Amino acid sequence: MKKYLFDSNFLQGNTKNMKTLTERLLFNTSRRRELINITPKICDLVNKSGVKEGLCLVNAMHITASVFINDDESGLHQDFENWLEKLAPHEPLSAYLHNNTGEDNADGHLKRTIMGREVVVAITKAQLDLGPWEQIFYGEFDGKRKKRVLVKIIGE
Repeated sequence: MKKYLFDSNFLQGNTKNMKTLTERLLFNTSRRRELINITPKICDLVNKSGVKEGLCLVNAMHITASVFINDDESGLHQDFENWLEKLAPHEPLSAYLHNNTGEDNADGHLKRTIMGREVVVAITKAQLDLGPWEQIFYGEFDGKRKKRVLVKIIGE
C-alpha cells in the first residue's frame, strides 16, 4: 500500500490576501412554486466581498428549494414548471409515502433533487464568470414560508 505524506505547510500557503464573505439570503414566496433570478443580488455580494479571483458558492438550505443556473426566459420557465409537474406532480397527495407523515410536499423534495442544491461560479476580475445567457436562480417548490440560501465567497 502506498503511503502519502501530508505537508501541513502546503495548505497554509500565503493567505494574507485571502478574503471571504458569508451571507444568507431569505425568501418567503407568495406561491408554492416560484423561480427567482438572484443573479443581481449575487453580483452585489461579489462586489461587497472585494474578491477579484475566487469562487462563489450559492446553495439552498432547505430540501424543497433549489439553486441552479439557466436562461432567464419566461417560456423556458414555464417549460420547467410543466416538465417538473409531469415528473413529480403535486397531486394526488396520496401518491407519495412521505405525505403520510402529515406533509404535503413530497413532490417538492423530488423537484429539488432534479434541479439541484447549489451552484459554484468562478469569480474572474471581480465579476461572476457566467456564460452569455447564464443566470442564477432560486427555485422554490414548497413556498409560502421562510427559506434561506447560503452565499459563500472566497478568494483574493
